[in-house]
Amino acid sequence: MKIKSITYVALFCMMGAAACSSNASKTAADSTATDSNATTTDTAKSVALTPKGPAPTWAPDIKPEMAVVIEKLASYGDKPIPQLTAVEARKNHTPTDAVIDVMKENNIPKPVFNIDTMGKDIPVDGGNIHLRVYTPKTGKAAYPVIVYYHGGGFVIANLDVYDASANVLADKTDAIVVSVAYRLAPEHKFPTAHNDAFAAYKWVLANAASMKGDPKKVAVAGESAGGNLAINTAIKARDSKIMVPTAIVAVYPVAGSDMSTASYVKNAAAKPLDKPMMMWFVKNYLNSMAEGKDPRINLIAANLKGLPATTVITDEIDPLQSEGMTLVEKLKAAGVTVDSKNWDGVTHEFFGMGAVVPQAKEAEMYAVDQLKKAFGM
Repeated sequence: MKIKSITYVALFCMMGAAACSSNASKTAADSTATDSNATTTDTAKSVALTPKGPAPTWAPDIKPEMAVVIEKLASYGDKPIPQLTAVEARKNHTPTDAVIDVMKENNIPKPVFNIDTMGKDIPVDGGNIHLRVYTPKTGKAAYPVIVYYHGGGFVIANLDVYDASANVLADKTDAIVVSVAYRLAPEHKFPTAHNDAFAAYKWVLANAASMKGDPKKVAVAGESAGGNLAINTAIKARDSKIMVPTAIVAVYPVAGSDMSTASYVKNAAAKPLDKPMMMWFVKNYLNSMAEGKDPRINLIAANLKGLPATTVITDEIDPLQSEGMTLVEKLKAAGVTVDSKNWDGVTHEFFGMGAVVPQAKEAEMYAVDQLKKAFGM
């Protein structure tokens, strides 16, 4: 999962600069910008990327472009996350860093997004959290809204690391994206991230109109831990009898607590997410291992009835693949309208790498198409 907080602009100006605060409460990327991350673009030239070495033993069928990113990530020589404290882990290089460096080394142009960004702090129970609002510059009177939750196992990463995903969703869907910097563990244990996620959704419903958003068209989306938060937010909205989201997009979501599934066995040593890292995330976020059975973590055991149309994206080289696919079946059994696709040959965190990984571009546009359909666009 992604960790280090570096905006595209800062990285290009000062390659190797120190990481920002992991909560990303306020960064330069919150200011008006059109090209704040270098991992997704329609303007990227077609560049043949060839890995320097053989495919890793844990992924013999990895796509070449994906392998190049993984090689670059390994080249930084960071200590494995399970050997670090959360504070230390947040300073490690990220897949985003690897993509930016691959683009620079191969003269792949930076992205151009027709987007304005601004930051907003909102109160939540026990403190405040930061939101980054991405607004298309297409001049509409009102836009659909996507509340987006980043990944990082509830412990690491921030808005900057997942800036590409938010940018591409806003730009290509022509919707406002509100990216949520929920509080992280172990400083803030379960269920803080879940509570923050729902608080942000409620805030968006109440304030959408003031941001040129349509309060009747609000979807939720997220990656990994953020995919879990997106689905949980919809469940809590249903149970709280407030407006449920227009749609859900969950990208390789954390959806179960069984680490003996087929994909956990197959991908136990995969990168950038492996089984030891997932165990580390659980240890840091949960108050006890018993909480792994809580339906907010173990979504495949949750009551999924009455949820809106849901899109689930999975990938082959990922410990979470099996639980994502099981979630799809559980959603269908609960009567939810579900669309899902799996991408072979790519790893966890591939979404948002569309400038260099073709399968990522496909997945991004699939998510965009699903959201536009839900919004009636």
